[in-house]
Order: sequence, then C-alpha cells, then structure tokens
Amino acid sequence: MIDLYTAPTPNGWKVSVALEELGLPYTVHAIDLSKGEQKSADYLRINPNGRIPTIVDRANGDFAVFESGAILVYLAESTGRLMPAEPKGRSLVMQWLMFQMGGIGPIMGQANVFYRYFPEKIQPAIERYQNESRRLFEVLDHRLSESEWLAGDYSIADIAHWCWVRTYRWSGVSVDGLPHLRRWLDAMKERPACRRGIEVPFKVESVLKDEKSTQDFAERARQTVQR
Repeated sequence: MIDLYTAPTPNGWKVSVALEELGLPYTVHAIDLSKGEQKSADYLRINPNGRIPTIVDRANGDFAVFESGAILVYLAESTGRLMPAEPKGRSLVMQWLMFQMGGIGPIMGQANVFYRYFPEKIQPAIERYQNESRRLFEVLDHRLSESEWLAGDYSIADIAHWCWVRTYRWSGVSVDGLPHLRRWLDAMKERPACRRGIEVPFKVESVLKDEKSTQDFAERARQTVQR
C-alpha cells in the first residue's frame, strides 16, 4: 500500500495518474497548500522541501519518496512498467522526463505566476514565459510527428508532460498549429487512468464553476507561491 500526499496540481497529478495506470493501491492524503500544510513538521519529516507530491511506500519499510519525477521513476522501476529496463529505452524515457522536469514544468509554472497569480501584470515577464512555453510545445509537436508517444512506447514521460501541457489555457499559451501535440493530448485524455488520476484529490473543474470561483482559486494559488 502506498500513501500519496498530494494536491490538485500538475505535479500532483503526475503521481496519481501513474498510480492509476499501474493499478497500485494507494491512500490519498490531501494537502491544503493555501493553509501551508506542506510546511508542517510532520510533513517535512517525509519531504524536507515542503512541496507536493510525496509517497510513502508502506510495503517497502515506510520508504518516503519526494520530487514528482523521482516518484515516477521509483514506481516504474519498482513495477517494471512504464519505462524499459534496457539502457537505451530507459535513457530515452529519462531524457523526455528531464525535458519536462527542467523545461515544461518550470516554464509553464512561471507563466502561471505572472499571467494568473501576481496582482501586478508585468507584460514582458508574461510574454517571456508564454513564448518559451510555446517553443517547448513546438519541440514536443516535432517529436510527436515522429513517434506516437514521446519515448517510443507509452511511459512515465507521457504522463509527466500531459499533466502539465493539458493546462495550457490556464497558462495563456496556444496549441494552435500543433496537430501532433493535439493528437497526443486527445489520446492521453481518452485513457481511463488519466481521467481518474486528474480527479485526485478532487476535480478542479468542479471548483472553477464561474469567474468568481476562478478568481478565488487563483488567489489561493497566489498565496501558495509566496510560501
């Protein structure tokens, strides 16, 4: 059994989607980021960085793993699924996973901060991160013109990217003119495990019912990025 400490963010969804794809039993512990629960003493004992997600593998001596990419690799290697064991295939998955961890995630995250969360709209910063997000999308589109999935077969690299790229509207970034990326987005959305995973710990779309709800959600997120 795995304990999953998470919140409804792209990094959190990466792990819940992977757990759903792997069919592993897990217990969800929702972390309220706006209340600073990720900074509590109990949580810092399993994740010294005070961020989500974190897992605790009860079947492996209560082994705690933090950092979403590291969790994906741990789950894939523990089960022998979603990442090849042979060096070349494993390297290909790791390359695209690192592309998400070092590029897509941080850049879209900064686009969100400047476009959605900061009360002062600094247009050069907004444009810088939106434009770079679009450039990275174009890299993905080119790769997906050559391959059905990012690393050949379906893998944790696809999961990691999808959980971020699917939120492109929130970042104010267009996917127009990127047919291969759109094809892949649609294919990911059709996977039952993906649909289940993005509803953990709750369905964000049900919170964003109207403009006021969206503004309230953005305000809570703004408080979170300042912690």
